[in-house]
Amino acid sequence: YPSGNLAITITRGSDELICIVQEDELKTTKIRALFQSDGRSTCYYPNGAEWINMSIQGGLYLDQAGNRVRRWMWPELSPGPHTPLSPIFISLNRHVGVRILAQDKIFVSFLAKGRQAKFNMGIKVQVGAGSQPPAARLGEDELLLLAFRVRILQLFDRMRGCINFPSSEQWNKIQPPTYLMSQAVKILELCMAADISDELRSSIKAIVNA
Repeated sequence: YPSGNLAITITRGSDELICIVQEDELKTTKIRALFQSDGRSTCYYPNGAEWINMSIQGGLYLDQAGNRVRRWMWPELSPGPHTPLSPIFISLNRHVGVRILAQDKIFVSFLAKGRQAKFNMGIKVQVGAGSQPPAARLGEDELLLLAFRVRILQLFDRMRGCINFPSSEQWNKIQPPTYLMSQAVKILELCMAADISDELRSSIKAIVNA
């Protein structure tokens, strides 16, 4: 961002790429959107509520109260009658926007100082007959433990920054290691797949995004 804060990060997991859009804030690692190379993506409102959730089958658009605004299926993966996708455009903040045109045409645009960068996060995913996307499901205790573990590691990382730069006000700008950002993203993904309450899901989001 023009402020110097990191806007977009691309990390490599064990078998996939993850693109993370962060908020333009100094003392936070708040995630505004994440896009995975396996076809799953999520965008969040400024308050952390889920805005758009996409999988290899289709997508869901929600309002800030969690009510469904729109649901669609990707035409290639939904034989028979289906609800087609009308183009969607959302602004995550004044610099980053997301435009959804098709499964392989999901664009993230970054605009600052009169210049624009555009990334295509869409992907064509081939799904065999009767197959379902992989879904890891954990219990409430496991998810909370994972979230607190990431939060503790985040605090340790900030402490190291303070020790290394004791007389500088810039240590707060140091971004967390990519492996911590990847773990936070994975926990949020697991929360979406798990059968847990919305209250617990919100609590876990608050822990890893604190």
